[in-house]
Amino acid sequence: MTGKGYEILALDDLDRVPYRGSGETLRPLRIALGFQPFGVNVWSAEKAGDKLIPPHEEDSGHEELYVVVRGTARFTVGDETRDAPAGSLIHVKADTFRTATAAEPNTMVLAAGGKEGEVFHGGGWETVHIAFARLDAGDVAGGRAIMESTIQEGEHEWGGHYNLACYLAIAGETDAALAELRTALELNRENVGKWLPHDSDLDSLRGDPRFEELAQ
Repeated sequence: MTGKGYEILALDDLDRVPYRGSGETLRPLRIALGFQPFGVNVWSAEKAGDKLIPPHEEDSGHEELYVVVRGTARFTVGDETRDAPAGSLIHVKADTFRTATAAEPNTMVLAAGGKEGEVFHGGGWETVHIAFARLDAGDVAGGRAIMESTIQEGEHEWGGHYNLACYLAIAGETDAALAELRTALELNRENVGKWLPHDSDLDSLRGDPRFEELAQ
């Protein structure tokens, strides 16, 4: 339901996006609402034992608050693991390892986060996973259009071109992937250089003399 100045929706109505490479299910709430003040998304799992929150540390400086809205989530934070039933709040500071699986069927967790004292920049990571889900479903052109829409001028522009290069490499569009990778390197060689040696998304480009030249 949408009215003047407000919107009402149900979490179960959100799209389900397979989280690329690890098996969790993302429900992109922030994108659905066009919400910009801070990061907010939903993760869900149908069966007990399913992956719920991807294992990660927020090296960007973001701290996160997880709210278990349904079922029971088995959280590991740092070196401690415990079950969190519906209604539980889990606050995790930046640079602290966290992950979760579902301890009950139909578990759902809302995650919100941001960096203290800074204006929030989403970075478009949710959109990237939506695009790759399109690619996995065979919609190469649709996913590419989504990826291209995430490229914005500014300090994070290199990331948009780099992610598009990864997408195109997996899609088998070698020439276009190399062109995007070259642009990313021109914008921020230091950051791109950290990913080039080990990013499996670019494996189809390795051995191509043009890639080897860029990677030098």
